[in-house]
Amino acid sequence: MSSKRHLLKKLFKDGKELIDSEVLVKGWVRSVRKSKAFCFIVLNDGTCQGSLQIIADQDLANYDQVSSMINGFAIAVKGKLVESGGKGQSIELQAKEVEVIGETDGEYPLQKKATSYEFLREQAHLRSRTQTFGAIARISHALSFATHSFFHERGLYFLRSPIITAQDAEGAGEMFRVSTLSPNDPPKNQKGKVDHNQDYFGEETFLSVTGQLEAESYALGLGGVYTFGPTFRSENSNTPRHLAEFWMVEPEIAFAHLEDVADLAEDYVKYLVGYAIDNCKDELEFLNFRPRLKGGKFGDSPNGKEGHLEILEHVRNSNFKRITYTEAIEILSKADKKFEFPTNWGDELQTEHERYLTEVHFKSPVIVTDYPKTFKAFYMKQNDDGKTVRAMDLLVPGVGELIGGSEREEKMDPLLRAIEEKGMSRKPLEWYLELRKWGSCPHGGFGLGFERAVMYITGMSNIRDAIPFPRTPNSVQF
Repeated sequence: MSSKRHLLKKLFKDGKELIDSEVLVKGWVRSVRKSKAFCFIVLNDGTCQGSLQIIADQDLANYDQVSSMINGFAIAVKGKLVESGGKGQSIELQAKEVEVIGETDGEYPLQKKATSYEFLREQAHLRSRTQTFGAIARISHALSFATHSFFHERGLYFLRSPIITAQDAEGAGEMFRVSTLSPNDPPKNQKGKVDHNQDYFGEETFLSVTGQLEAESYALGLGGVYTFGPTFRSENSNTPRHLAEFWMVEPEIAFAHLEDVADLAEDYVKYLVGYAIDNCKDELEFLNFRPRLKGGKFGDSPNGKEGHLEILEHVRNSNFKRITYTEAIEILSKADKKFEFPTNWGDELQTEHERYLTEVHFKSPVIVTDYPKTFKAFYMKQNDDGKTVRAMDLLVPGVGELIGGSEREEKMDPLLRAIEEKGMSRKPLEWYLELRKWGSCPHGGFGLGFERAVMYITGMSNIRDAIPFPRTPNSVQF
């Protein structure tokens, strides 16, 4: 069997032009329904949400093999494309040749029955073949493309920031070490501590938690850049919102203040949401409207509620509300709701607080600014009150924080004081400090956890389902 392969995505888009033509499709069997004289095969090739119905009759030379296929078989089918009289489909294929390329050996794990997301995480190498995770993967691709398009259109340049680093840019200490020294018998210095001078890089190194510092240096030469790559945090958290390895989008713009950073963040979120709505309609509708099953099984509405598409449309078309952290605390303190975590000035906003602000009080996305400096990073510009910094978080309904950013401290002395207050080492940051000596200017940026954005836009309730192979505490199977 040889001819040009037709992708289902193209067939469903341009299929009417190919009616009565011979086409070749390849993909994986979703189901086979057999009758006396023919069988119906449902085929999906991963390029779109829809599957193609194929009719194979008993005249096929290998009909017995074809009619006995089960889920998961990889096949190639050549036949005549015709209009379909069946419900919910515009075209179907009358098979002339069916070639079995790959059989399933033993019991195929993905059966046509209710399957939990927890089980599918244990089958991460196969779950892209399900309708749910195929949809998530295609939406994730679209959002990646949209990210590059958005920043390119606004004149920012893509920066490949390093994954291996010597500095703890966030000051939290939750970093994975990178070393070639023997874990059992590392060399020691005169003080009895590990001698990192003998390590590969000649000093203690880690997997990066952010590309921001490097982005700052290039923004101060190119005007605006963005990073989009993997980051790593060793926080021992098993919540549905945290991963140890995740991808971050981090733009940085020069000659900019906090208001400019907030504007860029709002525009970016609207762009992502709008791009998904315009280009992934079938996937979003499937994720939003599939039948509810009891007990949180595969097939549920992913966010446990209908109307997610309406929420996304609202986000796309709304003006985000902007308040200060102090105003947020006042609202939460007066709320007719008992929160698990305290709402005193100086306390960090928790997810329950963020969701109350977006889902109950304002019923829209919210940008909160001017947080207490005590729980924010050293590089954030301090306000004149000495208590708060020019930081911002963008909060969305259903998730809470989606973006965190700030105006950066562009002056040397305040930055040195912040490093000292945080108890950080100055040595690894000398190159970063030098940016304040030579042509410094106001600048700022933000970070968006890409999987959290995928989770939000798809409506999934667990971030482990927004990344192909999740890395979490005690989980590195694939």
